[in-house]
Amino acid sequence: MSYSIAEKQNLIKAVPVFSPLAEDVLKMLASDAITSDHQKGEMIFSQGDRASGFHLLVKGRVKIFKLSAEGKEQILHIFMPGQMFGEAAVFYGGSFPANAIALEDSRTLVIPKSSLVRAVSKDSEVAMNMLGVLSARLMQFSDLIENLSLKEVPGRLAAYLMLKAADSNSETILLDITKNQLASMLGTIPETLSRILTRLDRRGIISVSGKSITILNRDMLKELALGTGRL
Repeated sequence: MSYSIAEKQNLIKAVPVFSPLAEDVLKMLASDAITSDHQKGEMIFSQGDRASGFHLLVKGRVKIFKLSAEGKEQILHIFMPGQMFGEAAVFYGGSFPANAIALEDSRTLVIPKSSLVRAVSKDSEVAMNMLGVLSARLMQFSDLIENLSLKEVPGRLAAYLMLKAADSNSETILLDITKNQLASMLGTIPETLSRILTRLDRRGIISVSGKSITILNRDMLKELALGTGRL
């Protein structure tokens, strides 16, 4: 399936980073954008590939991850429709620092670096908005490094649940990834994650029902997330 320029323009405009831009700039980005379809399990790009453009996810889910020399996977991020990825590598003009794989049948709009450069030259707000995105991404990676290096697994899980609850503005969280994927994000193994979820449930800190997790004791969960409490 291919999109018309008008359809691509609407998809790009729906992204907060691009929504304030002038119509002529949006049309230029849409004219250059290329539709790219990926089957579940297909690599979108690999670490070290040249970054000639960034991706806007239209449908599906995409996992960004790195592999250690021993083959251990560390998930860095899972992107949903309406989010973009690969933009940092495009800005510094190098190669992709991680791998991207489609977790389900997915479609992206690939916006070439040359198009982004022209957009910046026409509207400085593009650069400012992109700097905001990159700053937010940097903070996410800083939190990830802190969690993996300084916190035990219960604290990492508690911090993740607190963040998801804040994002959804609800005490009930519906996991949109598998427990295996969540374990990889937290730098642990599925068996350890399952044991910790069970212990949190038994202590009345959370209630687990399938993919639904409800926070019952926010104070205790916050103490775990901050490292001032123990499970």
